Amino acid sequence: MEPKPIFNPPLHQRRHQFVVDFIKRNKTKKVVDLGCCDCTLLHRLKFHHEIELLSGVDINGEVMKKKMRSLAPLPADYLQPGDRPLSIELYQGSVTQKDSRLRGFDLVTSIELIEHLQLADVELFSEVVFGFMAPVSVIVTTPNSEFNPLLPGLVGFRHFDHKFEWTRAEFQTWALKVCEEYGYEVYFTGVGLAPPGASPTPTKFGFCSQIGVFQRLGTTENACVMPSSDVDEVFSYTLLYSVAYPSLRDNNILQGVVVNEVMYWTERLRRERMEGRTREVDEDSQVQAGRHDVIVPLVQLWSCCPKVKDLCGTLSHFTQLLLDHPLVTLTQDATAVLVTDQRQDQEDAEYEDLEDTGCTETEQYFLSATQEDDWESEL
Repeated sequence: MEPKPIFNPPLHQRRHQFVVDFIKRNKTKKVVDLGCCDCTLLHRLKFHHEIELLSGVDINGEVMKKKMRSLAPLPADYLQPGDRPLSIELYQGSVTQKDSRLRGFDLVTSIELIEHLQLADVELFSEVVFGFMAPVSVIVTTPNSEFNPLLPGLVGFRHFDHKFEWTRAEFQTWALKVCEEYGYEVYFTGVGLAPPGASPTPTKFGFCSQIGVFQRLGTTENACVMPSSDVDEVFSYTLLYSVAYPSLRDNNILQGVVVNEVMYWTERLRRERMEGRTREVDEDSQVQAGRHDVIVPLVQLWSCCPKVKDLCGTLSHFTQLLLDHPLVTLTQDATAVLVTDQRQDQEDAEYEDLEDTGCTETEQYFLSATQEDDWESEL
């Protein structure tokens, strides 16, 4: 185990921060975390606006099921949808098996995973990740066994499930072989240096967690090249969870947000018009005789609501979003919104109901009160 006095913040947070920093630098859009376990890294990544597709794979489905709901959208995500699409998918399966749904990603992360495999399965892992999935970039972290003497009380491996722990030379040998076989280049780094007082020197031990960052040859850091489509489709994983976040790129959601803005501003302008506190509406609006209906030109809404401009881009797109929407009534030429005083409509409806009973308003009230008295006496 990694003792807290040596690393603050803890080493697992530093590994995750390394991934976050990489994504920010490279504007990575599609990420899959192999061995995602309790989804801690995925939960952190979902808040980064660079990412549009986030996937996780783990062989232990029960662990994922306990934590996967933390990846669901928050109420605020529906109230204020973002301008980027975000989909999250969780799969149960082995990283030594192929699944076509995980091909063509920008980044694959393998954080402290490879040492949990049998050495015989490491070759399968290499073939699946670098040969079949063929992402633009891969980040692999694994314990550096040369650092182990500095961990107080450690006997054997750092975790009971570790099948091996590589030295820096062993890790680099494997990584360079992968690059040669599958067309990648790699640079080595890590997190968690030895304390200053370590003897003979801190650099002798290297990083506690060593990291290899692989880049596929022939690609830029922020452009994904899809692997060959000649490979047969394979679906060996079980989809446990899938969710799509609300996004303004969804036309229905965009329309709903725009309509809400229109309803707010038209009602505000109508009230100002009826209270005589606005000049623009006096010039551009019409009041129907005997009613409190107001016509608000779309160009007026366009000019007074910056959010509508940002959302729609053009006045014609704004108009198109309002057409045929059940909550918005446009004039016949589709150049203005007709706003009706709902209170007046309600009063008219109530008056019509009274006429249907054949009673005056006073009589209707008296009848209701009498009935209520009778019910009370029966109770």
